[in-house]
Amino acid sequence: MNPSLQGYAAAVLEEAIAQGELPRLASELAAVDNLIGTNVVLRSALTDTAVDAAARRAVVLDLLEGKVSAGTRRAVGFAAASVVAPEVPGAVSWLAHRAHQGTEGMEFPEPLLGHLDSRNRVGGYATAVFEEVPTAVLEEVEDELFRFGRIVETTPTLRTVLADRDEPLAVREGIVDQLVATKVSAATLRLLHAVLRAGRTRDVVGTIFYLVDKTAEARGWRVARVRAAREVDESGRQRLAESLTRLAGTPVELQVTLEPSLLAGVVVRVGDLQVDASARGRLEELREHMSPGMWHESGYTHPERGTTQEGAE
Repeated sequence: MNPSLQGYAAAVLEEAIAQGELPRLASELAAVDNLIGTNVVLRSALTDTAVDAAARRAVVLDLLEGKVSAGTRRAVGFAAASVVAPEVPGAVSWLAHRAHQGTEGMEFPEPLLGHLDSRNRVGGYATAVFEEVPTAVLEEVEDELFRFGRIVETTPTLRTVLADRDEPLAVREGIVDQLVATKVSAATLRLLHAVLRAGRTRDVVGTIFYLVDKTAEARGWRVARVRAAREVDESGRQRLAESLTRLAGTPVELQVTLEPSLLAGVVVRVGDLQVDASARGRLEELREHMSPGMWHESGYTHPERGTTQEGAE
């Protein structure tokens, strides 16, 4: 099943269990599954490859408005948009089956996935969480995720234990709870648990920062991670943000960390784009373009040996 849908479904089921709504969710999903299976017109509309994902989702949301719970409507709408058109009926059937299993007390251990699929699964979970979080809280969630990611990244012992696949999940979740349960929002804590449950164990730091980007996107922003040799003042931040906004084509939010080893300047990463404007980067680039025989090829040797630049007297 689509990894994003796996993650989204996990979050919706988790919410339903917490609210005591799982039996209703399972019953409604079964009814929607049956409707799609028996209504030829609806099934044709949802499996029409000429209809894009956003339109399919709109059809589902409109159809189910006021007829089922919010959780059911959200889950079916996401399923309709997250898979290719011919797979929509199967995705809804999968949702109904998963919810039914939940009512019978069955657990859902997350299957091992590759790097990208694991991140997409965590991203699907995050999408469901973001839908329940007021926009004003998203900035707080983003900041909390970023700070915790930096703590894990710079604390070898913590990073090692959280990335240890042989360490029981309950132990790793317990460590996170002890560190931040009373210091971050409920949404942030849910996301950190999702990183441990649904992400690749050894990609814990990368997945946390991936969620920082996802949170920023949910706010209509993109994160620019800036590594600076020295503190960047407010006017410098504003100029850099404006330049990166023009480059990225969307508003950019800066996450600045100090890295004196860069000597001077900054290194900026926005998504897959990296701009190295640091002194260390320029030196390394210069070194790459120099070879041991470069001076001889240009006609230059040490002046004490009596040879000068080619063409000089």
